[in-house]
This record gives sequence, C-alpha cells and structure tokens, in this order.
Amino acid sequence: MINPTPEFSIENGYIPGSIGRISELHGTYYHDHWGFGLYFEAKVATELVEFLKRYDKNRDGIWIVTMNGRVEGSIIIDGIHSEEGAHLRWFIISDTLRGKNAGRMLITRAIDFCRRKNYKMTYLWTFEGLDAARHLYEEVGFKLIKQQSGIQWGATVNEQYFELRIE
Repeated sequence: MINPTPEFSIENGYIPGSIGRISELHGTYYHDHWGFGLYFEAKVATELVEFLKRYDKNRDGIWIVTMNGRVEGSIIIDGIHSEEGAHLRWFIISDTLRGKNAGRMLITRAIDFCRRKNYKMTYLWTFEGLDAARHLYEEVGFKLIKQQSGIQWGATVNEQYFELRIE
C-alpha cells in the first residue's frame, strides 16, 4: 500500500528560505481564518529576522518541519530574556501537515530543549479561538495565566498569556 501522507522531517536550526516561508504560513493562515493583513505578516517577518540576527544556539532553539524540501511548519524558543523565561514563538503548521502529529512533535522538541537548558519557565502569547494549538499547549502543561483585549497582532482579539513551569 502506498503511504497517503508523504513523510516529513524536523530540521534543527535555520534552513535557507525559512524566513519567507514561516512568514508566508503565518500570513496566509491568519488572513484566511482571522482576517489579519499586511501589518501582521510584516510583524512576523520583521521580528523573525531580528531574532535570527541575534540567534545564539546556546540559548535559542529553532525547529522547522519540511516535506519534499519545502518548509511546512516551525517553532522557536527565544531565550534572550531567560531570567523571565524562554519565549515560545512562531509555532505554525501548514494545512498539508495539520493533524498529522507534526505540531505535537515540534512542541515536544521545544519543551525538551527548555529542560536541557534549565529554563525554569516557558511562556507564550496567543489569542482566544486557536483551539488546536491551545490543546497542544495544555497537553504539555501550559496554563492560561491571563487574558486581555489587545491589538498586538494588528486586529482586536482576546489575547492570552500561557506559562509552563519546568521542573
């Protein structure tokens, strides 16, 4: 029997083309599902570039899902403010791989990295309505700490702040 879902792999670290593709994945998903526009995609691209320019493999982690040589997802741990905790950022899975366990594998790698680096806490910002991602966050132990109306993504949403205390 032919495998109906091509195999994907998870690469550790930056790969050429990933800045554009991660920005594209965010831009198209959040436009199609939430009506976000240019502001949001530009914010993702700009902040991702700034992160990569200061990337330090001793404190930061990057995992990129590829399939047939194409970037299909990502997750990043930004450890620059490690005294506050490691920041989980740019978690996205393409429609091609959504529901195929790639997201769960990315979250697991990111949290394992945080444990190896002895981060005491990992945090993330998201917003209400991203139920599949929230399920994965809570599955690994993230707790919703606060909610507030905000516009940091270029549209008014109910922003949510989650933390994971790492033992």
